[in-house]
Amino acid sequence: MRLPSKRLFWAVSLGHTTNDIFMSMRSVLLAFISAYVLPMSNRQIGLAISAGELVGAFSQPFFGWLADKTGGRWVGALGVAWTVSGIMIAMLVVAAGGSYWLMLIPLALAALGSGAFHPVGSMHAAESDKLRAASNTAIFFMFGQVGLGLGPALAGLLLNNAHTRYNDLFGPALGPAFKGIFIESGSVTPVLLLWLLVIPAPLLMALVIPSRRHEQAAQRPAADDGPARLSLPMKALLILAMAVLLRSLANPATVSFIPRLFQLKGWSPAEYGLLTSSFWIASGVAGVLFGYLANRFDLRFIITGGLALASPAIFLLPALGGGLAFVLAIVIGALSGGSHSLIVVLAQALMPGRKGLASGAILGFIFATGAVGNLIIGDLADRIGAAATFQVIGVVTLAASFLWLALPAPKKQSAAPSLEGAARRMEKA
Repeated sequence: MRLPSKRLFWAVSLGHTTNDIFMSMRSVLLAFISAYVLPMSNRQIGLAISAGELVGAFSQPFFGWLADKTGGRWVGALGVAWTVSGIMIAMLVVAAGGSYWLMLIPLALAALGSGAFHPVGSMHAAESDKLRAASNTAIFFMFGQVGLGLGPALAGLLLNNAHTRYNDLFGPALGPAFKGIFIESGSVTPVLLLWLLVIPAPLLMALVIPSRRHEQAAQRPAADDGPARLSLPMKALLILAMAVLLRSLANPATVSFIPRLFQLKGWSPAEYGLLTSSFWIASGVAGVLFGYLANRFDLRFIITGGLALASPAIFLLPALGGGLAFVLAIVIGALSGGSHSLIVVLAQALMPGRKGLASGAILGFIFATGAVGNLIIGDLADRIGAAATFQVIGVVTLAASFLWLALPAPKKQSAAPSLEGAARRMEKA
């Protein structure tokens, strides 16, 4: 697969990596804060992540529309800066001894930046080379998944030595009767050093992304090539909505609680941070492979097969540890997350003249359902335990995977009409 060569593609891809580094470290930060700084229930952790996902989800269609109108230079660049700043301000609140609700406000509002960036990035990644829109979009999302993988690992490594270990030092000498008797404490201050990572991406995006939609002529193929607006039957739309909702339990909601699951099993922040990173990196690499396969096979079978094969790994993850836990996390991330870019490309194909809006709408819906999944998992984990919750999700994922087969078979896209339309526009000029 040939890598894209356009500066525009690489600018938004760097922005994607930077944005997702910080968005993904929230689960590790919250698990650490709950254990060493500010005790939280699973429900509160789920609410903190879900609030941000919902803010980002509902804002993305608006930012997508704005990107269609302006090109998205400042929408994308300032969006990345806003994401990082909001999360870092939330950590400053925690470091200053603030309450859960004071931390929640900037943490949730940080997702406005992510909601602003994603439609801009998705639109320009696809349109930087229209003949390779599917593979470009898959590679763009791979860079996001790399960021999602780096974030938890960086946070875990920085926080690994930022807490006390009284129980580890004195527990063995006191005996089993006094296990866990000491109250541990910690600090999130080391994470604030990561604020410096935000500088390159917004600067490059501001320099490379056009200030207003320079491809205005690209919106005319709808008039030149015939009707471009496609509509889904209501039945298919409802099936798609339900399929995406149930998929969200496996990805991305499950990964939000992997740090919590293994923190309760006694893993260190560095260990469960690296475990979470392996999930996201596997998801990104698989996304490129899934995009390549989707050019040759029915994407419904690709999505169904991936989710069906991921379900046993989700079911078994709580029961295993050590190297096997890493193997299962990689399997879950790859098979449940590889279909992410396929869903985005499908939405863009349905609205070819409004790719920014289409990207914002579908990504917003994916993130919104992920937020709902976080709430469900958090509440269920408080009721039946985190391990049993993962096993329930494994069963639900297997059953829900076959919903994708109920969707209409996607039509193969051809680049020829757009090329012909472009030729006619050149002749008119």
